[in-house]
Amino acid sequence: MNTTHPTDTNIGTDTDTDTGAPDVNANIIVKAQCETDPRYGCAPEHRSIEELLQCGVINLDKPRGPTSHEVASWVKKVLHIRRAGHSGTLDPKVTGILPVMLGDATKVVKALLLAPKEYVCLMHLHHPVPKGAVREICAEFTGKIYQRPPIKSAVKRNLRVRTIYYLRIEEIEGDYVLATVGCEAGTYIRKLCHDIGIATGTGASMAELRRTGAGPFDESDAVTLHDLCDAYAGWKDDGDETMLRSMVHPVERGLTHLPKVVIRDSAVDAICHGASLAAPGMLSLSARIKKGETVSVYTQKGEAVSVGTATMAASEMQGCKSGIVVRTDRVIMKAGTYPKGWITSDKPR
Repeated sequence: MNTTHPTDTNIGTDTDTDTGAPDVNANIIVKAQCETDPRYGCAPEHRSIEELLQCGVINLDKPRGPTSHEVASWVKKVLHIRRAGHSGTLDPKVTGILPVMLGDATKVVKALLLAPKEYVCLMHLHHPVPKGAVREICAEFTGKIYQRPPIKSAVKRNLRVRTIYYLRIEEIEGDYVLATVGCEAGTYIRKLCHDIGIATGTGASMAELRRTGAGPFDESDAVTLHDLCDAYAGWKDDGDETMLRSMVHPVERGLTHLPKVVIRDSAVDAICHGASLAAPGMLSLSARIKKGETVSVYTQKGEAVSVGTATMAASEMQGCKSGIVVRTDRVIMKAGTYPKGWITSDKPR
């Protein structure tokens, strides 16, 4: 029995409610309909726990103290897997959401780095400032801002533009300001506090910081290392995978912030072998794809096949009948999952 590719034209809302960033997949353009063969592949939610441990992601709540690298290493040891990598480094003193990719999912760690973030920050003003003035000045730091990374950072200290989606003042008590910040990836909150301090004329520094959101991940289902240890023991000792399954998500969850392209079954295996996506293989796409943007490629069952770079905007893809539309950068799905639907020629050129 075959199933038909859905004809949804609108999925989700225009704004990501967690971070305030635009929902890149709010509007879907359907170019064609095609049936998918249920004999090949499977929906992500139907994967076995062993498959999830080899290509999954954990929404980990990082504790204060260890480095992000140490936390990822501990996850690897707890789950007895060969590879694990974190996405979006948190300083040792910072707590909160640290997505950890497992096994083959580490191939797309860089894609998750692009996701918008949310933080709760405690800022210390060096001298008292009227509450009204603090709120007015903080409001000026929303939208696009210029920011130079701090001296202690892993990147070059070049002046760059970052977007602050929102900056909500939650509470002001004495010299301390508690705020929630939704921002573009690569924003330094410590530097944001410093710059706000300059604007107030008093100076300011970051006292405490917690990350409460990273793209599709938030605190609602974040788990601790202790939770993970207990869940793994429950699976190995008692054969009960319920708890562990609730903590290890399919790799696809870590890609929902990227514009998506859905392809035919016949195009899947070629991409798994490193080929780029040609226009005839595309069934639907996000209406917000921009040329040069990172996009995720899916099967009709919702399986992530690869991550690539769009060679043209959505408006061009919609009417395109030939040529490459997405250049493959990283392959996620194993070759052979779907049957070969492409032909090679042995004729000399």
